[in-house]
Amino acid sequence: MLAGRSLLEPMDFTVEEMDEIFALADRIIDDPKKYAHACDGKLLATLFYEPSTRTRFSFEAAMLRLGGQVIGFSEPNSSSAAKGESIADTIRTIACYADIAAMRHPKEGAPKVAARSAGIPVINAGDGGHQHPTQTLTDLLTIHRERGSFENMTIGLCGDLKFGRTVHSLIKALSRYENVKFVLISPEELRVPEYVRREVLEKNNIPYREVERMQEVLPELDLLYMTRIQRERFFNEEDYVRLKDSYILDAEKMELGKENMMVLHPLPRVNEIAVEVDKDPRALYFKQAKYGMFVRMALIMSLLGIEG
Repeated sequence: MLAGRSLLEPMDFTVEEMDEIFALADRIIDDPKKYAHACDGKLLATLFYEPSTRTRFSFEAAMLRLGGQVIGFSEPNSSSAAKGESIADTIRTIACYADIAAMRHPKEGAPKVAARSAGIPVINAGDGGHQHPTQTLTDLLTIHRERGSFENMTIGLCGDLKFGRTVHSLIKALSRYENVKFVLISPEELRVPEYVRREVLEKNNIPYREVERMQEVLPELDLLYMTRIQRERFFNEEDYVRLKDSYILDAEKMELGKENMMVLHPLPRVNEIAVEVDKDPRALYFKQAKYGMFVRMALIMSLLGIEG
C-alpha cells in the first residue's frame, strides 16, 4: 500500500497506514534477526543539508540493520550544493544510484521539491521549522509500545512551541485520535503558532489550553513532551531569566506527575530535563531514540514494498 510513496509530512499517511508501520515495527522489535537481510542489495541516500546526529545515525543504523547500504553527505559543503546545484538536479542524480532517500534541509518544502523530481521514495528528515514526520512516527511508536493506545490522553507540550517542528507535527498526528486534549506550556513569546491553533486544534474541536507554568498542570498529564527553551528566542534577558526555571523538569516536579505519566523528548537536551530524572521509569526519551531506529526500519521496508 505504501510502496513507492514518499513521506513528507505526518498527515501523508492515514491512521490505518500508520498502524501498518507500527505493526511492522513491533515485529522487527520482537525478532530483529528475521529482518537482518530484508534490504539486501538496497541503497539509502542520506542528503543532510544541515547538521544532524541522531536522525542521520538513526536512518543509517536502520538501513544497515536491514542488510542494506548507505551513501550520502552530512553537510552541503561536501556536496554539489556548494557549487549551486539545484535540489531537483541533485535528487535526480542520486536516484540513478539509490533506491530511497532521506533528506534534511533548512528550507521549508525542500523535500517536497525533491520528491517531485526523484522517481524514488523521499523521506523528509526535517525541513526548517516546518515538519519532522519520522520524529512523529518515533513519538507515536513510543506511545504505542508503552501505553498501547492513542485515545483518551491529556498531552502536555512544554518549551519552545513556536519554532519546534516536532511539536507541530505531533499535534497534527495526535489530533486524529479520539478524546485527546492538549495543554500547551510555554512563555508567551514561544506559544504554538496561530495557524496550528486555528487549522488543527480549533478546526477539529480539540480541547486545549495555554499555560506558562509546568507545575500547575503536571498532575493531570498522561504524557509530557519536553523541548528546549532557547535564550535567543527571547526579546529580552529579563524574561528569559524569569521563566527559564519553569521549564526545567527535575525530580521535585516529577513527584507532581501521575505514576504512569510518560516523559518524552526529541533530543538533544541541554538543561531542560535534569539528569536525575533519567533514572525515573517514566523517563522514556532514550528508549524513544531506540524506537526511532525501529520505526525507520519499518518505514524503509514499507516504502520499498518489502514484505514483513
